[in-house]
Amino acid sequence: MKKLLLTAAITLAMPFAAHAGSEFVEGDATFAGEAELGATLTTGNTDTSSFKARLALKQELGDWENQYVAEGLYKEDTDEVTAKRYFLGVQGDYQIDDVSYLFANTNYEVDPFTGYDFTSTTSAGYGHRFIDTDRMSLKAEAGPGYIYQQLDDELSVSEGYDSDDSVVVHAVVDFQTKLGESSKFQQKFVADWGEKLDARSETSLTANIIGALAMKFAVIVRYNSDPLDAKESTDTETNMTLLYSF
Repeated sequence: MKKLLLTAAITLAMPFAAHAGSEFVEGDATFAGEAELGATLTTGNTDTSSFKARLALKQELGDWENQYVAEGLYKEDTDEVTAKRYFLGVQGDYQIDDVSYLFANTNYEVDPFTGYDFTSTTSAGYGHRFIDTDRMSLKAEAGPGYIYQQLDDELSVSEGYDSDDSVVVHAVVDFQTKLGESSKFQQKFVADWGEKLDARSETSLTANIIGALAMKFAVIVRYNSDPLDAKESTDTETNMTLLYSF
């Protein structure tokens, strides 16, 4: 079954190389996106598998720029699940002028290995583009938000409560630059600071293969300044995936 899934994933990805992807053009009513897929399978003395998938869509409607993200991660080692994470996010940006905008977003994440059944975050605020050229961009966002986390049943009993919630300061810094005609570097940092700090850093390098198909290498670091009992403050994730732009 695992071999069949891996073969199907590769087969689905191959036709994408023959088509050019569309680019998102600010100021036009348009729609664009990226589909990301990665899989690893080993058998024999070691039986492991891992799957990473992500879909990011961007839509512009007049002064509004909307973004939609769905991603999932699943890892298994000798029939034992070692990682499982699902994420859904929506953000709307209202353009004030060429460099300034107002944003509102909401995210929902399931990661049972943190001790939480789910985490929900909502925020709104102001964003500013400091650099916005064909080769380089730098933008930052900040504003108030609210985070709610539901503990799983086991930790609810041991901790003596079933949920965490807090008003937070939400901040984002996103830097991107082209390293050549066919490669791009991106550094994105997201933080929610309230009663504790929840932060996420993603460093990635994308290199075009052919047409709209590219290879992406990414290192993701997640940090929680006040983890639940017996949980680590820092999680790291390293991925090598195929990326298709459309």
